[in-house]
Amino acid sequence: MDLLMIVFTRLLMIACSIVLAPAVARAAMPADAPDARDHALISRYAGSWLVAQDVQGFDQVGMPRGSQNGEVVKVEGRVTRLFYLAPAGKSALEVQRNYEQALERAGAARLDSCAEDCGARDFGQLRRLPANPSLPKAQLEGWTPITLLQQWQEAGTERYWYGTVNASGAMLHVAIVTAKPGTVALSGKYVATIVEIVEAKAMESDKVVVDVKALTKGLQAEGTVALYGLYFDTGKSVIKPESKAQLDQMAQLLQSDGSLKVHIVGHTDNQGALDANLALSKARAQTVVDALATTYKVDPKRLSAAGVASYAPLGNNATDAGRARNRRVEMVLQ
Repeated sequence: MDLLMIVFTRLLMIACSIVLAPAVARAAMPADAPDARDHALISRYAGSWLVAQDVQGFDQVGMPRGSQNGEVVKVEGRVTRLFYLAPAGKSALEVQRNYEQALERAGAARLDSCAEDCGARDFGQLRRLPANPSLPKAQLEGWTPITLLQQWQEAGTERYWYGTVNASGAMLHVAIVTAKPGTVALSGKYVATIVEIVEAKAMESDKVVVDVKALTKGLQAEGTVALYGLYFDTGKSVIKPESKAQLDQMAQLLQSDGSLKVHIVGHTDNQGALDANLALSKARAQTVVDALATTYKVDPKRLSAAGVASYAPLGNNATDAGRARNRRVEMVLQ
C-alpha cells in the first residue's frame, strides 16, 4: 500500500507540474498587446505572448503556397493576423506541431507545408503587423518592436502550414509560420509564430446600393449593370426584405423614363447542377420582375426575365470571392 501511495504521489506531482507549467510561463511573459485576443478558431501555444494583432474587416491577402516562384493563393475576406512569442526554451518544431495537430483534429485540409527548407515562399506579407509603441520594451531581453516585427525570421528555421477548415458553415483559410527571431538576443531563447486566418466571404455589398445615377450611367456606358443588393437564400428564388433599397432605386429609374425597357438577368456560380442553376437564375430574375410590376407598378411589358446560370462569370469560380461576384442579378437594356 505504501508503494502504491508513493507512486500515486509522484504521478500527482508530475500532473501538477504539467498543469502549472503554462501558468508559470505566462507569468514570465509581458502582457498581451492592448485589445488583442486569440482568434476563436484556435488558441495560442500555452504560455505564449501575443505581441501584436491586426484585424481587417475586408481585405485581400496572399497565402504562400508552393516552393517555386513565390506562388501565393489570393483570398478575400475578414483577415486576422496574430504575432506570438512562445515561452523560453520551446523549439519551433514543438510549437508548430502543436498548431498543426490542433487544426488536423478540427478537420482542416492541408494545402501546403514546409520545414526549414521553404524554397521561394515569401513570408513577408505575413509579418506586416503594426508595431505598438505602448508595449513594454524591457520585459524581454533583446526585445524591441522594430527588430522583432521586421526581422523576426531567421532563414532556414521556418516551419509553415497552410490549409482550410470549415467552422460554423464558413470556409476559413489558415496560415501558420513559426521560426526563430532574427535578433541575436532573442533567437536563442524564444521562437516566434504568426497565425493568419481569413474568413473568406464576399464584401458586404448591402453597404453600397447602386443608386439611380449609377444605374443610368452603367446602362448608358455598358448597356448592363450588375446588382449585388438583391438577396435570396441559397437555392431559393424568394427575394429577401433587405433587397428593398435596391428595388427602390431600380423602380425609380424605370418610373422616371417610361420608354426604358430592360431585361432582368439572373446569374449563379458553378456550384450544383447546371440545369438546376438555369432554372434558379431564371426564377430569381422573374421574382425581381414581379416585384417591380406589382409593388412598384412598372408596366410588365417593359420587363423580361432571363436566367443564364454560370455561363457569364465575372470572377473565377474556383475561389469563394469569385463565386460571390458571379452570384448576381443584372439589368440589361433591351
